[in-house]
Amino acid sequence: MKKWSVVLILGAAQFVMVLDSTVMNVSISTVVADLDSSVTAMQTAITFYTLTMAATMLLGAKLGDIWGRRRALVIGSIVYAAGSLVTALSPNMLTLFLGWSVVEGLGAVLVIPAIAALLADNYDGPDRVTAFAAIGAVSGAAVAAGPLIGGFMTTYLSWRYVFVAEVVIMAVVVVFAGRIADKAARRRLGIDVPSVLLSASGLVAIVYGMLQSKVWGWIVPLRSPEIGGVEIAPLGISLTAWLIVVGGALLSLFFARQRRLVARGRDPLLHVQLLSIRRLRSGLSVLGGQYAITAGLFFMVPVYLQMTLGFDALETGVRIFPLSVSLILFSVVGTRLSARWSPKRIVRVGQWTLAASSLVLLTAVDPELSSPAFGLGMFCAGAGLGLLASQLGNVNMSSVTEKETSEVGGLQGVFQNLGSSLGTALIGSILIGALATSFASGVAQSSLPAETQAIVAERTEGGVEIVPADSVPEIATEAGLGDAEAAELQTVYVQSQLASLRTALFALILLALASLLLSRGIPDDVPRRSGAAPTQAPSTPRGPDSGPEESTSVER
Repeated sequence: MKKWSVVLILGAAQFVMVLDSTVMNVSISTVVADLDSSVTAMQTAITFYTLTMAATMLLGAKLGDIWGRRRALVIGSIVYAAGSLVTALSPNMLTLFLGWSVVEGLGAVLVIPAIAALLADNYDGPDRVTAFAAIGAVSGAAVAAGPLIGGFMTTYLSWRYVFVAEVVIMAVVVVFAGRIADKAARRRLGIDVPSVLLSASGLVAIVYGMLQSKVWGWIVPLRSPEIGGVEIAPLGISLTAWLIVVGGALLSLFFARQRRLVARGRDPLLHVQLLSIRRLRSGLSVLGGQYAITAGLFFMVPVYLQMTLGFDALETGVRIFPLSVSLILFSVVGTRLSARWSPKRIVRVGQWTLAASSLVLLTAVDPELSSPAFGLGMFCAGAGLGLLASQLGNVNMSSVTEKETSEVGGLQGVFQNLGSSLGTALIGSILIGALATSFASGVAQSSLPAETQAIVAERTEGGVEIVPADSVPEIATEAGLGDAEAAELQTVYVQSQLASLRTALFALILLALASLLLSRGIPDDVPRRSGAAPTQAPSTPRGPDSGPEESTSVER
């Protein structure tokens, strides 16, 4: 048992990293009610949790090289536990945002790269294979159990206890971290602060612009922010478009700076020449698309189940469970298929399965989401994601030499979390924006009196919030509407929520089809095996998707 104590310690940290990314989605309505907040604020918190990691993951990996992986694990665990404690005690959404979205995210960027590196340090040969497989299994178990654990705790106790438990687990990791060997020599590296600022601000600008598109509009301004009563929409173009342009420009400056640093013999934050490797670039792009689709589904479905149908967190977790189970199952299936099929074939099957599952879910949309087709669609979505997860970690790591695997691990973390934040921001904004449009159209076409329509239009001028459908009559009554009018308004609102869900699912289909264009560089040859299992575990959500390859080949 002593031999596997390192796996147990790192597995505990890995379980928390994965759990935290799924537990809040099934608790959205409860957290909104407890903190007297809104679904839009929760969307922002969920988006920034992953965006914080995406924006600082390269820095976290670099600090691990400088401090040592074990020290990075300990410091990151302490920071993460502090954020979890703040989150558990949050009296309002701002405190939750700081504790969960910022502090926990900063702790995670130290913990996640350290887990993979320390596993490689502590195990060799077949034991390394077993260790990475065990961590992959822990990640898969957390994906499957996360919605159920979060649902049970939220329904019968409180969502806050989940974060209290995280504090305890990370404290145990810190106490027993001394048993983990850290064989890698610390490297004397410089950290280029302008590079950190350029990459982080560029990513934040792009994602925040997409997040606010539901309010500001994409190109034509809708409800622009104001300063001193003056709307901010330069040259009559929405601030969303400007933020995306500025973010793209900042990232271009980041890449240019990395090349200059290398030319001058200084340490870059990222060796950008890695992205010239076709198979790596393709693998990372598909990985980002995979996480965007996952995050979009994990946001839109719980929001509808809780806010329209009134499901509690546990019922929501049960409805999501088919996706979690099939993701784990098909991660294993994909690994077995890799002995006979090329990575590209498995990835393409996964991508087409994702697109088909989104279409099945779209056809299964009904007021109760209770048809067998909905369960089938969720299961197929998990199957597609599992097939992708089984291949992408290996594709990325086998694209480089062993010396570069640490940096590629950081890149995987960036693309995973950037995909998640973009998925939540983009799909969530489409969902909320479509609700406003559909509701306004529904009210205009309803039999409500003109004066009632005017009242509703005035009250929703700043947008339509996602609220529990059964609360609409009470809100309408407080606005001075009669009982009959309030009931009709509730009907319009429920139909609008259903229409917005269909719109968001259609956007998911387009996203899944678009990701097909990104997979052209995935290797199309069946890897030759010498009787040994691959050295990476399947890249399950939120985990270290792979470890170093024993032998690698570089295709540029």
